[in-house]
Amino acid sequence: MTEKTAVTPAGHTTPPARFSHGVRKGNILQVAGQVGFLPAGPGEAPVVAGPGLREQTLRTLDNVLAVLEAGGASWEDVVMLRVYLTDTDHFAEFNALYDAYFADLKGAPAARTTVYVGLPPGLLVEIDALAVLD
Repeated sequence: MTEKTAVTPAGHTTPPARFSHGVRKGNILQVAGQVGFLPAGPGEAPVVAGPGLREQTLRTLDNVLAVLEAGGASWEDVVMLRVYLTDTDHFAEFNALYDAYFADLKGAPAARTTVYVGLPPGLLVEIDALAVLD
């Protein structure tokens, strides 16, 4: 039986509860919900990339990518993304940022679900991903 392995990229802060930034088991890599925190050193408090949706979305996508890469995956391996937005008015702007970020992606885009949620104060977006590696 294949063991689960925690995946934590350098610069990621310690999660606020007992969970991993990512978990790999066999050829499956699940990335936990990531937010727009800037990379931090040990013991440093998390800092949000900026107050706006643009800064937070781009940083969040980069944080998801960091976990994917630490687990041996890339965007091409992602089969599902779940996006959590705090404001329905952000949907169009988020889609424009998302489309630009993935403009050069080869192959079929991942499936995606978007839901609206409450996040801690100052956070506007959270994204998780499921990747299947060859």
